[in-house]
Amino acid sequence: MYVIELALKLSPLPLSVQRKDPKDALALYYEVRRCMEKGHPHLLELTCEKVEEKKVTVLLSEVLAVQMYEKTAASGGVKRPGFSFEA
Repeated sequence: MYVIELALKLSPLPLSVQRKDPKDALALYYEVRRCMEKGHPHLLELTCEKVEEKKVTVLLSEVLAVQMYEKTAASGGVKRPGFSFEA
């Protein structure tokens, strides 16, 4: 399972969606990034793979950062997102 996480202005908690397939996760990551660079569209709708009716729309001007990481059961639930100096 892969998590695409959005950091939002003035929000202490990130917004995240999950994708099962790494190709789908990477495609969504690059779509969000491309939209942030261009500033168009102004809104981006994200959907849930498991529950198709579940959706959220994000105002792209409020997105500060996007990151993608792998969620695994073997490592206690989540690989540490971001960058780490652990060996």
